[in-house]
Amino acid sequence: MKTTSYYPVLMTGDVAGTADFYIKHFRFEPLFTSGWYVHLRSSEDRRVNLGIVQGDHETIPEQGRGRTSSLLINFEVRDPDAVYERIVAAGLPVLHTLRDEPFGQRHFITRDPNGVLIDVIKAIPPSPEFQVQFVEGSTASWAIAGDGGPSRSLPPASPRPG
Repeated sequence: MKTTSYYPVLMTGDVAGTADFYIKHFRFEPLFTSGWYVHLRSSEDRRVNLGIVQGDHETIPEQGRGRTSSLLINFEVRDPDAVYERIVAAGLPVLHTLRDEPFGQRHFITRDPNGVLIDVIKAIPPSPEFQVQFVEGSTASWAIAGDGGPSRSLPPASPRPG
C-alpha cells in the first residue's frame, strides 16, 4: 500500500467548538467546513492536517460511533517554550509541565475540550542510555533534531549487551 496522506480524525459531539480550539490555540485553518465535519490544515505546515467529525454521524459505522478518547496527539514544533507560554496564558490545562526528557524530548502536555491529550514536542538529543536503543541508521526526528529542523540519521548505535 502506498500511502499518500495520513491524518487523525477526531470524533466529537461539538465539531465547531473543537475546530475553533485547534484554530485558536494551534494555528490551524479550515479547508472544508460543514455541520458534521471540518478539515483543518496547519497554517505553518501544509502537510499537517486534522479532521473533526460529528461522532454520531451516519458515515461512522454504528459500532464505532461516539467521541474520541484515550488518544494522545503529538505536535512537533520548533519552539515548545513559546507554545507553552501561549497555552498557559490562554488558561488551558497543563497536564505535564514543560520539561526535558532523557529519551530525547522537550515537551509539555495539555488537552483539548474533548479530553484528547496534546503533547507539544521539540526533539533534543537523547541521553546515552536511550541513544543505544535506536536501531542503527534509523531516522528519529523526535529523538534527535534538537533544532527543530528536518530529521537526520542517528549515529551508529553501540552494540547492545547480551
